[in-house]
Amino acid sequence: MKLNERSSMKYVSSILAATLFFIFSPATQAAQLETAIFAGGCFWCVESDFESIDGVTDAVSGYIGGSAETAVYKKVGKGGTGHYESVKITYDPSVISYAEMIDVLWRSIDATDAGGQFCDRGDSYRSAIFAMNDRQYEIAQKSKSDLGASGRLQTPIATKIINAGTFYPAEDYHQDYHTKSDLIITRYGPITKKKAYKRYRKACGRDARVIQLWGDDAFVVKGE
Repeated sequence: MKLNERSSMKYVSSILAATLFFIFSPATQAAQLETAIFAGGCFWCVESDFESIDGVTDAVSGYIGGSAETAVYKKVGKGGTGHYESVKITYDPSVISYAEMIDVLWRSIDATDAGGQFCDRGDSYRSAIFAMNDRQYEIAQKSKSDLGASGRLQTPIATKIINAGTFYPAEDYHQDYHTKSDLIITRYGPITKKKAYKRYRKACGRDARVIQLWGDDAFVVKGE
């Protein structure tokens, strides 16, 4: 092989290697992921629901709609800060689309409730879709319109569609609360957070109400 041919082959090989590295590099893979922000009452429950879905790579509980200074659990819970308890979800759109994500939301909340969700009352527990861009806003509006026109829900949809502002992650102890085994002390004695979460979810009537609304189409995670 002549020298110039060898040089050409090395050049082609280097270009191919660089292309493959770009395609399969972690940075490129991460760039293909998208983000959704939903509010559906208690963020522990919303986080748990969406973490069970194929294509979801991460879910973070937090607050949106208010300021950084008031994005504190005790303040948000008292009301008046403007925040919604919400979850920032990272997902792979090649596995699940944004429209399908919204469909899961509809079937896992009470979209007809304007005053909160299930046993949790107040503005911070209201449901909402926080659109990250114009495309998400349009998809969400169409999904809400289609659901309303379907007659599936007996009363008007109260879930708002809002342009997303700054999302503030909640305190560490709220993250993945449904999986935590560390003990907390209750009036009945020590109990793991995981068991406390399951008791709370059942007592709050979340799954029972969703099943009442959606029947066999309800999105309920087995074992919750």
